[in-house]
Amino acid sequence: MSTGLAVARGDVDRMAHAPGAAAPAADGPQRESAPAGPARTRVWLRRARGVVALGWLALAVAVLWGVGSGALTSVAELRELLSSLGVLAPVVYTLVGAAEAVFPVVPGSVTIIAGPVLFGPVVGLVAAYCATCLGSVAVFALSRYLGQDLLAARFRPGTVRRWLGWLQHRRFTRWFALGIALPLAPDDLLCCLAGLSRMRWRTFVLLVLLLKPWALVLYTFGVLTVLDRWVPGLTG
Repeated sequence: MSTGLAVARGDVDRMAHAPGAAAPAADGPQRESAPAGPARTRVWLRRARGVVALGWLALAVAVLWGVGSGALTSVAELRELLSSLGVLAPVVYTLVGAAEAVFPVVPGSVTIIAGPVLFGPVVGLVAAYCATCLGSVAVFALSRYLGQDLLAARFRPGTVRRWLGWLQHRRFTRWFALGIALPLAPDDLLCCLAGLSRMRWRTFVLLVLLLKPWALVLYTFGVLTVLDRWVPGLTG
């Protein structure tokens, strides 16, 4: 997802408070996101862009080192290298995968697929699950902190207009749960919207923890099954 400022906050506010628009979906006592002024948003965006730039630099250095050392020229060699690091490797992968939800350097789908490829189907899927859940919670918290400014900054105007209507739906929580359980749903966008709704923290965390495994299993092994036809033994 792009971190560039895509649409002015006023445009989002007008869509959210359009005449006849229903109130945001309720889930228990009203929970409003903390007011976030333009200054707070600018500070966050400046820092986020800096982190993303550092992420790209670190990725470039890692790729150059991996190619030079041979670690990236063979999946088997890369797995052997990661195995020598013990539990540190999947822990670092989990933290990096979670950070990707907030500071997107590469698409999150690539990070998810990398888990089973690097660590095997069991450890890799568990690590991808932990990374996805942590990242979703981080996006939800950030959305609640920055408010609609985050939505405007991360997504294109057309995307905002198309999805903001779901926030007004009285059964938003149910639609959110369905989206989280589906393998191709835009998780980051859904978590941003949830942060703007009245959804309780407890409800959000439970939905993500309970429903995300189904989407991960379907998506991960569906994609890997296709890749295995082109690269036999990729997940072996």
